[in-house]
Amino acid sequence: MEYLEHITRAGERWDTLAWEYYGDAALYGPIIDANPQLRILPTLAAGLKLRIPVLEEDVERLREEDLPPWKR
Repeated sequence: MEYLEHITRAGERWDTLAWEYYGDAALYGPIIDANPQLRILPTLAAGLKLRIPVLEEDVERLREEDLPPWKR
C-alpha cells in the first residue's frame, strides 16, 4: 500500500484529515488503521507524524504533480 505523510497541527481530528485527503469525513477508518501507535482521542496533538493511506480508487487522482506543494 502507498502512503502519504502528514504532520498534524493542533486540534486536527481524524474526520477532518479524512475530509482533507479523501473528500469524505466518514473515511477516517483507514487513517486510524494505518497509525496503530496512536491513541484514539477526539483531537490530535501538533507535530505527530501520520501515515495517510492512498486508497486504491485515488491512486490515479493523486498523482504527485496534481497535489498542492505542501502535500508533495
